Amino acid sequence: MIEVDRVGRSFTVGRGRARRTVHAVRELSFTVGAGEFVGYLGPNGAGKSTTIKMLTGILAPTSGRLEVAGLDPTHRRTALARRIGVVFGQRTTLWWDLPLRDSFELVRHLYKVDRDDFRSRLAELAELLDLGGFLHTPVRQLSLGQRMRGDITAALLHDPSVLILDEPTIGLDVVSKAAMREFLRRLNAERGTTVLLTTHDLGDIEKLCRRIMLIDRGRLGFDGTLDDLRATAPGGDSLEDVVARLYTGEREPAPGG
Repeated sequence: MIEVDRVGRSFTVGRGRARRTVHAVRELSFTVGAGEFVGYLGPNGAGKSTTIKMLTGILAPTSGRLEVAGLDPTHRRTALARRIGVVFGQRTTLWWDLPLRDSFELVRHLYKVDRDDFRSRLAELAELLDLGGFLHTPVRQLSLGQRMRGDITAALLHDPSVLILDEPTIGLDVVSKAAMREFLRRLNAERGTTVLLTTHDLGDIEKLCRRIMLIDRGRLGFDGTLDDLRATAPGGDSLEDVVARLYTGEREPAPGG
């Protein structure tokens, strides 16, 4: 469902003699199969957001090749938008002053979703995400947890085959976070939706992901299962300790990395 082949992305920063090239992503290669739930981890500035922007067509790669749902994101961005859903935890896609239900209606028109399909899908998502109590509330009046449930719903109304999530549980309280994780787990297990999740919350990873990729300084440093990752830990070390060591290059990746 996602294929990344030796992809690089560079930026030129500064002016005049101070100009320099920054390599945000270097020779990145991986594939994600249909129905996988993959965690994509890395420290700030590692290249996660740049990768996501290339996968969604916001940025074009400087080198290499990538495909998402069989499409080149750079040249088929509009067609790709109909096959993927994207949620940025710190940036809403909802209309701030409109009631949540009206935002969903606009999404229906943008994606040209059949009215009957829209009603059926919204009813299902409203039940699963418990939206009923605030569908007619303006987005600006929603709590963070309610808004996140609204953003997830908006991303799924056109029934995408791939869901890309960037920090979907950031700032949520314990109850809201648990509910969001359970919904995403069911979405992947019952509907077979392919999910790529970027997060700094290792609780999300432990609860949801069977496979983990770690990127640091633009390169893929680990690609394997959670058990593979834990196998690198000396006795008593936490998952956080293992990940921190991989970020700083203090330990070789586990088998599969």
